[in-house]
Amino acid sequence: MTLDNSLEKIDPRFVPYRKLYTGAKIPAIGLGTFGSDRFSADQIAAAVLDAIEIGYRHIDCAMVYGNEREVGESIQAVIKKGIVKREELWITSKLWNNKHAEEDVIPTCRQTLKDLQLNHLDLYLIHWPFPNHHGVGVDVNSRDPHAVPYIHENYMKTWRQMEKLVEMGIVRHIGTSNMTIPKLKLLLRDAKIKPAANEMELHPHFQQPELFQFCLDNQIVPIGYSPVGSPSRPDRDRTPDDTVDIEDPVIVKIANRLNVHPAVACLKWAAQRGQIPIPFSVRPEQYWSNLKAVTTEPLTEEEMHEIARIDKNNRLIKGQVFLWKGAKDWRDLWDLDGQIASV
Repeated sequence: MTLDNSLEKIDPRFVPYRKLYTGAKIPAIGLGTFGSDRFSADQIAAAVLDAIEIGYRHIDCAMVYGNEREVGESIQAVIKKGIVKREELWITSKLWNNKHAEEDVIPTCRQTLKDLQLNHLDLYLIHWPFPNHHGVGVDVNSRDPHAVPYIHENYMKTWRQMEKLVEMGIVRHIGTSNMTIPKLKLLLRDAKIKPAANEMELHPHFQQPELFQFCLDNQIVPIGYSPVGSPSRPDRDRTPDDTVDIEDPVIVKIANRLNVHPAVACLKWAAQRGQIPIPFSVRPEQYWSNLKAVTTEPLTEEEMHEIARIDKNNRLIKGQVFLWKGAKDWRDLWDLDGQIASV
């Protein structure tokens, strides 16, 4: 894949940013690298290279995606070409579930740094709050025989190692992903270094208003995955009741007014609301329009209110593959009654 020269480059200075509690600035949109078993590592790495050339400065990675080595080659290529300096990039990665053991956290982060060819990460997240693993390409009925519910004492052992990464200087900020308010309350109570961000599913049909506001109130930046409803998500994450954000009449009406794809309306809403959307695409015209979305005409106040009213509480990434023996169903992962589920 080569850069489509017909697409204008977008000046990164025009991309808004969010400020972390440390004062660091994180670009208010990132490029996702989860290919959901549908795209090769080389395809995603090519998209990363082109996206940085176009103007992206925020790349969201994870070891479990299986492409950090290839993505690292793209990052180094644009740095060597003089397109960008390392300090102008924001690189996030994530600790996978089977690396929660105290002795695994630091070596795993070092492996990510080696693969990405970096001396430090700007943000390192615990990918899921459970040590429950699944292999590549599993279906919805796959279960880790060693799966367990959230155990705060164990999570804190992992978090202490994350804090050490900051103290060592190889990670600038640490954060969480796929957390809930009850779990975050415990972490905020016990952490020496508090989470700078929480990556969570956020899109117009799943706005998570309580968790979103909790993050803001506690100076935790909300980062939103599946910001346009994740049309390329794995088959295991598809259920008959799922709704499609980009087909919602409100989203379509706004897109028609702006003469853009409905996905652009979703991203404008996300950035204006105060979260950082992480859209994924390997198609240049799509990731170009995604970046352009946050630098051009904003939605009106009324349109923001209209989108707020179409929240359907429709979680797409339910996480069934992380269930433990004795769990009733996927809802046990998300503490919907305000209580952390146990065995």
